[in-house]
Amino acid sequence: MTEKDWEKLLRIKTTGRDDSRSDTYRYPYEPTSYEVLNRLANTGIIGKNNTLLDYGCGKGRVSLFMAYQTKCHSIGIEYDNRIFERAMTNKDDSISGGRVTFINEDALKYNIPKEADRFFFFNPFSVEIFKGVLANIMNSFYDNPREMYMIFYYPSDEYLMCLSQEYGVSLYDEIDCSDISGGEARRERVMVYKVGENTEEKDI
Repeated sequence: MTEKDWEKLLRIKTTGRDDSRSDTYRYPYEPTSYEVLNRLANTGIIGKNNTLLDYGCGKGRVSLFMAYQTKCHSIGIEYDNRIFERAMTNKDDSISGGRVTFINEDALKYNIPKEADRFFFFNPFSVEIFKGVLANIMNSFYDNPREMYMIFYYPSDEYLMCLSQEYGVSLYDEIDCSDISGGEARRERVMVYKVGENTEEKDI
């Protein structure tokens, strides 16, 4: 299915890059390819019993798509109130909006609910902010131990370095997406990390 087909099926409008309020710390809105999301959905990492937290959700594509395709619950966090309003319009119009919640808040200040167990990032903010968000995720795990996975599309070297130095986080899976779009080949992938001290790396 094309991007246009998915937008029509889900009854949402999430296309187009928006950098009108981006800065050194918060990066432009750019939707993740539906082909990438569909490939992730087909791995089974996200299912109907999971709650996905999408940091920098923008207009809500990831949350609404995953809620439709995997039947998960999804929470989208967006600091830009203008883009957040677009996400809310999409939620109201979408066939999967009933399983989705959008919150207009700074990612660093957001209190992670204990049911959240999947976390999605498409380079929404600087590594400085990411370190704080990662600390929040780790604290949530230690407060309420559960199976948790962090999912990174097109990950930056800075994010990967930060993850490699984090105790209690290990690489679980890597999903090659180099055939889907024309970005930098080595970054066209989805990296999945498992949270927890006794993790075992999956054969990739």
